[in-house]
Amino acid sequence: MFDLVVRNACIVDGTGEDRRTGDVAIQDGQFVEVGGKAGAGKREINADGAMLTPGWVDIHTHYDGQATWDPLLKPSSIHGVTTLVFGNCGVGFAPARPEHRDALIELMEGVEDIPGSALVEGLEWDWETFPEYLDALERRDRVLDIGAQMPHHALRVYTMGERAIRHERAAAADIQMMAKLTEEALRAGAFGFTTSRTDQHKTVAGEMVPGRYSEAEELMGIGRALGAAQSGAFGMISDFEDEAAEFQWLTEIGRESGRPVWFLLTDRASDPNRFRRLLDGVKQARDDGAALYAQVAGRPIGLILGLHSSLNPFSIRPAVGELENLSFEDRLARLRSPETRNAILNSAVAEELLRVLPPLTQQIATRWDRLYLLGDPPNYEPEAERSVAAIAEREGRSPAEVAYDHLVGGDGSQSFFFPVTGYVTGDHEPIREMMTDPVTVLGLSDGGAHCGLICDASLPTFMLTHWVRDRSRGERLPLEWVVKRLTSDTAQFFGFADRGVVAPGMRADFNLLDFDGMKLHAPRIIYDLPAGGKRLMQQADGYLHTFARGVETFTQGEETGALPGKLVRAGH
Repeated sequence: MFDLVVRNACIVDGTGEDRRTGDVAIQDGQFVEVGGKAGAGKREINADGAMLTPGWVDIHTHYDGQATWDPLLKPSSIHGVTTLVFGNCGVGFAPARPEHRDALIELMEGVEDIPGSALVEGLEWDWETFPEYLDALERRDRVLDIGAQMPHHALRVYTMGERAIRHERAAAADIQMMAKLTEEALRAGAFGFTTSRTDQHKTVAGEMVPGRYSEAEELMGIGRALGAAQSGAFGMISDFEDEAAEFQWLTEIGRESGRPVWFLLTDRASDPNRFRRLLDGVKQARDDGAALYAQVAGRPIGLILGLHSSLNPFSIRPAVGELENLSFEDRLARLRSPETRNAILNSAVAEELLRVLPPLTQQIATRWDRLYLLGDPPNYEPEAERSVAAIAEREGRSPAEVAYDHLVGGDGSQSFFFPVTGYVTGDHEPIREMMTDPVTVLGLSDGGAHCGLICDASLPTFMLTHWVRDRSRGERLPLEWVVKRLTSDTAQFFGFADRGVVAPGMRADFNLLDFDGMKLHAPRIIYDLPAGGKRLMQQADGYLHTFARGVETFTQGEETGALPGKLVRAGH
């Protein structure tokens, strides 16, 4: 008798092959029969045609801190993710000397908008080295499996101390030490190394991150550690200010190490063909013997702007800052008074506040044509007429007036959507072009990060609801293809050989979905992080059951209390 049998399921198995109807049997945490008619199970679920998919494998998250205190890892877990990888963008908390802990918290707060107070209270710091960090993660159970990567900025500060924070050039001995520590981390089970070279990543003080100006020699030296360990992937976030030079050494890292190399790919309004040029660079690097990939997102990287959020279009006006210490109810009442309204609308943006924001985020103060009403359910591919600029023109008012009145209207929870990247053409066509290119891999959910501004951990749900079922402004994508991109493609990229496909012998990580009933709700702010820290949470309908290792973790979106998830070590 099997431990579990799911009967009459519409099986979308993660391989890209056509869906089929049949039973799925699970024994000892693995799939043992898929399709056809299975024998009896100790527990049986009648799927009645509901869709059964592998659990989603999310390779770009930032649960580096949250994973040390939170077994549930929401919002990712409520969107069917059963395996995730963090340590992206070069930020994390290991290795870390005691004297640098505060600096790493400030760095994470600045780059990923995770409340510093929550990190101060939540982090136990029962580690110093990266292998010790993995050991600490392994001691904690959770609803899903996790993997970690070595973050460059933490590594650089650990090795160079204040010299790293001052952006000094790494000496040969520094590079040798960083390579040694990276190899140790990889051999202990890290899934790779990540760095960031973008002006979008700043500390809370508005300073560039420690690795921003690292020389090619430093990064190539660390890259060779991946080859020595024969494990892990090399990941980078970059503005590609010198495309030729960066592609040259990325290609060299990939060729010398024999390991996958990836970078984040987005479009840019200032250079609409940039993403196509970078994709051509990937293909050239592959021709030159490097396993180079571009990581892409399934929807625009966009900010959720409202009174509860970390930012709104008026946050960087001093008159608004004066109200920050009030309760939400009192602040809303003040903002609704004619006197306050006039004072704010007639005030200028504070340059000193504007400076600490990343360059693209600074546009929230001026680009009313890129500020859209979000709505509920949220619209992530809004038409031009939903922009504040268009509404203002129709109503004969200023864009600032329209934005202000929407912000303080209703119960004060209404939000705007401000696409930072991925919306150059005012639709999702560039995103579709990037996603469907065979040299790309799907990522960038940023689960656990940007707590008060972005909630893209819902991307797996969005991929099904928007790209497969609901999109009205362009071509949709096949269900089987999308499921494959969310499961076996991401699993294989990082070497998860035992998951991502519904097949005999594979891990029984799976979702049972009411596909027709799937729905994304608008993100809402909740205050459940340590020290009462806030974060955006986005609920979804349609997840009937989620299983990890054959154990049910969520039923109808509610946790069961089971914690079958573990730390996964690469190569172990």
